[in-house]
Amino acid sequence: MSTQTGAAVSDDLSRAEFAYTRLMQMLRTQELRAGQRLREIDLAERLGVSRTPVREALRRIASEGLITLVAGRGLVVTEFDKQQVRELYAMRGILEGAAAQLAARNASTADLGMMRHILERCGAAIDSPDESMRLNTQFHRTIHQAAHNRYLEQALANMADSLALLPGTTFNLPDRAAIAHAEHSGIVDALAQREADRAEQLMRRHIEFAGAARVQMMFESFD
Repeated sequence: MSTQTGAAVSDDLSRAEFAYTRLMQMLRTQELRAGQRLREIDLAERLGVSRTPVREALRRIASEGLITLVAGRGLVVTEFDKQQVRELYAMRGILEGAAAQLAARNASTADLGMMRHILERCGAAIDSPDESMRLNTQFHRTIHQAAHNRYLEQALANMADSLALLPGTTFNLPDRAAIAHAEHSGIVDALAQREADRAEQLMRRHIEFAGAARVQMMFESFD
């Protein structure tokens, strides 16, 4: 392979990585929403690259289950049905429970201090669903990091990408922010006391309740 050819291949790979990173960011922030049709030419123009790196990025994202090929529509951002949401939260409970159990053993004083700091901010943001959602993400990510297991942390990051496709936030439901805050407080107490089994149990119950709230919000009507 000539130097010129090698440089061209490197450029293609760099553009594909750029396209993948930007598209993933757009999915995580819901700039691209569940059910939205994705056209290579539109995305290429939006990102300022050719269609080839966009095609490679879309293929990679589709392999992660975040984009789906739908007959008659082409590629669309994945929409989860009720059963998929339940399966997603069931797996999340297992992973988050494992993270809590490991964090009870491995969390540093600084880790625990950060959790309590976020908890205080959550308490002050109970009436703000968007801020509660943002702080909730920070709180759980702090526990993931405190587990000190890179493979579990990566699995949870992948899980978060799927969760980002779900519309809205459960914190829009009445009392959900206050309930989650109380659940978080119990989890931190268990972590601080190094009660690994209790921390896992509380976390799994917390995710179970969160999953039930999600299904309620997405698939039922409210007056």
